[in-house]
Amino acid sequence: MLTMELRQTQTPETAPSTAHALQRLLRPRSIALVGGAACAEVMRQCRRVGFAGTLWPIHPGRDELEGVRTYRSVADLPEPPDAAFVAVNRHATVEAVRALAARGSGGAVCYASGFAEIGVSGERLQSELLAAAANMPLIGPNCHGLINYLDGVALWPEQHGGIRQARGVALVTQSGNIALNLTMQRRGLPIGYVITLGNQARIGLADAIEALVDDRRVTAIGLHIEGIGDPGGFMRAAAFARRRGVPLVALKSGRTELSTSLALSHTASLAGSDAVAEAFLERAGVARVHSLPVLLEALKVLHVHGPLHGRDIASMSCSGGEAGLMADAAAAAQLNLRPFSAAQAQRVAATLPALATATNPLDYHNFSWDDESALAETYAAVMEAGFDLTLLVLDFPRQDRCSQAGFRRALCALTTATSRTGARAAVVATLPEALPEERAQELINAGVVPLCGLEDALAAVAAAAQAGRLRPTPVAAVTWHPRYADAPSQVLSEWESKRALAERGLVVPAGLKVKTVEAAIAAASALGYPVALKSVGEGIAHKSELGAVRLDLRDPAAVRAAAIEQLAAHQAELLVEEMVTDAVAELIVGINRDPVIGPYLVIGSGGIFVELVRDRRVLLLPASAADIHEAIRSLRVGALVRGYRGRSRGDQEAAVAAVLSIQQLALAEERRLLELDVNPLIIRPQGHGAVAADALIRLARN
Repeated sequence: MLTMELRQTQTPETAPSTAHALQRLLRPRSIALVGGAACAEVMRQCRRVGFAGTLWPIHPGRDELEGVRTYRSVADLPEPPDAAFVAVNRHATVEAVRALAARGSGGAVCYASGFAEIGVSGERLQSELLAAAANMPLIGPNCHGLINYLDGVALWPEQHGGIRQARGVALVTQSGNIALNLTMQRRGLPIGYVITLGNQARIGLADAIEALVDDRRVTAIGLHIEGIGDPGGFMRAAAFARRRGVPLVALKSGRTELSTSLALSHTASLAGSDAVAEAFLERAGVARVHSLPVLLEALKVLHVHGPLHGRDIASMSCSGGEAGLMADAAAAAQLNLRPFSAAQAQRVAATLPALATATNPLDYHNFSWDDESALAETYAAVMEAGFDLTLLVLDFPRQDRCSQAGFRRALCALTTATSRTGARAAVVATLPEALPEERAQELINAGVVPLCGLEDALAAVAAAAQAGRLRPTPVAAVTWHPRYADAPSQVLSEWESKRALAERGLVVPAGLKVKTVEAAIAAASALGYPVALKSVGEGIAHKSELGAVRLDLRDPAAVRAAAIEQLAAHQAELLVEEMVTDAVAELIVGINRDPVIGPYLVIGSGGIFVELVRDRRVLLLPASAADIHEAIRSLRVGALVRGYRGRSRGDQEAAVAAVLSIQQLALAEERRLLELDVNPLIIRPQGHGAVAADALIRLARN
């Protein structure tokens, strides 16, 4: 039986219990501070952001800290604190947390390092820390803490760059230093929360997301992810965020082997395969970006406009050069500069000087630069064409040397046009430094997105469009038994693998297994020429590399020569099969499993060059027929399946059915399956099916 973990549906009004449990820690009225210098800095930062509650420093050897009387122990506090910042050595941290939990504290941030991130001894100490915390929420250890700019709370032991906000985005990272750097941004992004998770001993990504979504002032959540320790919880949290209308965008490190190894040593969590993580985030409904600047820019789009409905954009600039740059950058970001219809072009042209042409991207020249009302007419005419986002390219001059009067007129014209049309708009500075922070803040207040850097801006727009397209997939997640990485395993022969797949409905070539040369010739005659001849048996998995396959044998003499050669080289049984001679395209279809995220399906361009081409899509199991159709369509080989340059179309429906059969076998054998590989899956002309020409299955013996 297939083991599945079913997700319970929650109403939009219902927040997970963890979210409620964290509110006391995130929005405290009283804070206990256990430690010395770091706690003194926390007190200073709390005052800086306007914390209106009570600070209770605890130190056994000092009478005051930052001018406030200290307490000798947690037991001496006048009442249980809502939050605590613990900044003592790692062994003392365990005892402080035990005392806070016993006193009924609302939660604690553990600053100390030296826990699970250092290996076995640290893992033992982290287990002691969790036991000491009992049911008390715990952030860290090995983290910087959190800042709540909405309520004026800074459980944070050093300087930061944010200010109080009425509403804004939240940032969740595992790295304290990355979070610190993000607070120093000068891009106009209003930050409401910063949470650093460190080792995620108790509070992980899912818990933080759920708690932040529960605060209606949070407009979007940006995640810097090094590893996903609780995939089921993350899926649940992402679905809750979607129901509440809070978009998620993530930057996940671990795209290379080096960054993956660094993530393992720093966070004591498994980063996993980047391709699998990509598929996981897509199924969770989380937009993905690939740099910190794009993360910040995407959060600005989501804060001001929310997820975009599509990828159609318009661009306006007073320079043909800028229009050309925009066209290139939009193509790279896979955004659509949709042409104006005839009526729309006529409407735009009516607002332009005679030398300008109504195209998208639009170069409206600079004849109207000093006429605010004329600019507003042009901008409004473009916006009325119904794009998902209209971009005005505008690089501001240096404030210390130049006048900004004309640029301010352009901004006023843009805000007038957005008010008149209700369209979504953004200002894009091609250079990040050419959009001053105060102008960015003014634009956000006016409901216009300020975007810094052309390529980053369009990558951010693409992420916002992805956030609008993605929905958490309402499919039960498959929970696999632990991978038997060190257990004895067996590799089924090609013959055995194909028989197992055929039982699930997969079409395989007609074939016969033989032991002698004469039997091979007889089998070929019975099947009909041409045939393929392969050595099959234990240890013969990748036949091309071993020289264990001969194709397109067209007469008995060719079969005889190939059989003699194969028997001498491999001392194995022979498989004689009919040749598939009408292939349109070849796929590889594989099943494997990530140790953290679970089972996944690989669909790619197949054949002998599969590793060289590396054209693939990864889907989590169970994948739907629609998922598989889209995966095949997105591959380079998908053009062949659709009938490249007048060639025959491939039977894509049969290919999808074949992939579903492979998935069915994987799910049925989930207790034993370690690997499954079909390469190639030959797609024949439309109406003629798809055939598994080679297959490999590896199973755990026990």
